[in-house]
Amino acid sequence: MCKVGGVDKDAIDIAANERVQVGQPESMCNPIAQAEVLNAAHTDFNILLGLCVGHDSMFIKYSQALITVFAVKDRVMGHNPLAAIYTYDSYCERFKQDRLKTVGVVDDQ
Repeated sequence: MCKVGGVDKDAIDIAANERVQVGQPESMCNPIAQAEVLNAAHTDFNILLGLCVGHDSMFIKYSQALITVFAVKDRVMGHNPLAAIYTYDSYCERFKQDRLKTVGVVDDQ
């Protein structure tokens, strides 16, 4: 759904050097069109995952179904709002091992 109804950034004169990937084609999402597509599908409940702050507000305004927001995104997390959760196992492996040693589950070999 991310780029449903999307508009190329060229349409509003965003320069190639101002894009996430410099010089590459890039479209903007259209949260109003996304809401209208789901309205046409007569969804009963919409879960927002990864709409940008502000875009989520526009989606909420135009959606006819009930909505909950699971996670919003911004550029700080590289447009991946759940990156911290997805990488928990690899990022925190040392901390988990230390904790298991502390409680005696893992030998210190």
